[in-house]
Amino acid sequence: MIRIAIVEDDAAYRDELVTYLKRYEQESGEKFALSLFSDGDEITEHYKAAYDIILMDIQMPFVDGMTAAERIREKDAEVVIIFITNVPQFVMRGYTVDALDYVLKPISYYAFTQRIERALTRMRKRQRRFLAVSVKNGIHKIDISQITYIEVLDHDLIYHTLSESLSTRGTLSEVEGQLGDAPFFRANKCFLVNLEHVDAVTGNDILVAGQTIQVSRAKKKPLMDALNDYINEVSK
Repeated sequence: MIRIAIVEDDAAYRDELVTYLKRYEQESGEKFALSLFSDGDEITEHYKAAYDIILMDIQMPFVDGMTAAERIREKDAEVVIIFITNVPQFVMRGYTVDALDYVLKPISYYAFTQRIERALTRMRKRQRRFLAVSVKNGIHKIDISQITYIEVLDHDLIYHTLSESLSTRGTLSEVEGQLGDAPFFRANKCFLVNLEHVDAVTGNDILVAGQTIQVSRAKKKPLMDALNDYINEVSK
């Protein structure tokens, strides 16, 4: 199911986009979950990284599409943004918010489907997996491949990524269930490390993205086996 947000203040254009997406569903076999917004302030007020594609009008009365996209990019670097506009001179600014493309009004079905197909292609190329982590001010979407290790400190779970650390509540066992077959290894009762970011193992120390984590004696051989299996798999 592909999650699409439509942000358009003109009800007629909003309805047209919905009609086009439903037609595209029937023709392509894709499945869409649609969320509708009538202004940029509606989608940005309590924004959560919950969409795959955002179709965004540029000219709106309260918060214009470019400003809304800038706010969204502060929280979500991955969502595909396509601008809908009748003012093509604004389009160049779209590159500053990593917009994929734009569609000029009036909207033709053919031009629209070309942009949707480009958006779907970008999504498939990324093939990233994410975790939704509850934080103080809402939900943060983390790219699993960017996680270096996860630790338990007191009653908090701390996700260490290549760019930041996020604290939430939970247990390592719960996280292991969410990660599925991602290449993580439980080094001890307090640390879960991403094998992708293991730089070295020396004695009972694991070097993970510049940080040293101890592996318990009982876990040392299983760690080496898991690391060898991971290296062989990615080398294929």
